[in-house]
Amino acid sequence: MQLQEFSNWTPQVWSQAPFEEWRHKLHSVCGRFNPFGWEKRNLVNGGVLVRDAAGMEIAQVAGDIGVVRRDEHDIRHDYGEYFFLLVQLQGTCGVEQQGQQSIISPGDCILVDSSLPSNFYFNGQFINHLSVHLPRQLLLAERPNDFEVSRRLGAEDPMSTMLRALVAKMLQTPASHQRSGELRQLLLHATRQAFATDTAGVPLCPKERASGRLEFARALVDRHLTAECLTPQWLAGRLGVSMRTLQEDFSTVGTTITSFIRDRRLRLARDRLIEKQRGAEGGTIAEIAFSSGFNDISYFNRCFKKAFDCSPTDVVRR
Repeated sequence: MQLQEFSNWTPQVWSQAPFEEWRHKLHSVCGRFNPFGWEKRNLVNGGVLVRDAAGMEIAQVAGDIGVVRRDEHDIRHDYGEYFFLLVQLQGTCGVEQQGQQSIISPGDCILVDSSLPSNFYFNGQFINHLSVHLPRQLLLAERPNDFEVSRRLGAEDPMSTMLRALVAKMLQTPASHQRSGELRQLLLHATRQAFATDTAGVPLCPKERASGRLEFARALVDRHLTAECLTPQWLAGRLGVSMRTLQEDFSTVGTTITSFIRDRRLRLARDRLIEKQRGAEGGTIAEIAFSSGFNDISYFNRCFKKAFDCSPTDVVRR
């Protein structure tokens, strides 16, 4: 079975590629997601394609491998900047994240967080899905921003139908189209609503586990990124640990609390500047800096140039 609205975007016959070539393509398009073969097969039937959809990147991943894994080591070396909205086109795939397991079939949608470990089970069967790369900070910048990852939206769910229709429309819309910005914003808003959780906040992880505290700390930073209350002291208080303990937790991944917060705010500002460059209404550079959590424009400009090797003005003009 294949969804009719996406038939023009899927080859009728997939070619075979060496496993290492398929793995390299997956890394180049999606980041450090590590595939494992099935029963010593050396060839993969399928491919990894990337498409521009109204200025947003969509990957098409098809193959008959065993499993794809992403662990803490991969995340440390390739910190996720995306939520992946998966739209299943062909085959049945198992998705596991945050201890929750789902099986998705054609027409189903699911949201995956690239900042958390995950497993995708192909089990040697041919599977084909679209992966819409939603900029992480843009999705979290507006309410609601508490999401249920790895929760299946069935093909018959009206929200799933709406998401598929939006993705199909975006695939038909070039980035230069005057409505492409509105389509991107509409998809972000629809995704927030479709996967919003009814429970407030994130379940607290056990204090004795540094990895659990770090995961929860990252979630708190992302969900309160532009709030004035977000400081290292506030974060330690929410976790119920000392500042020293929290600093030690962040040192295990080679950073500090302050640097992590600043990095996430810079990435949010960069994503908003890119949207502004594409024609979206985003205010002035100073307004974008302030709305992203910076209260000193000179400091923001210095940090931005150091992080991205260009100025905010360069991004807007480019």
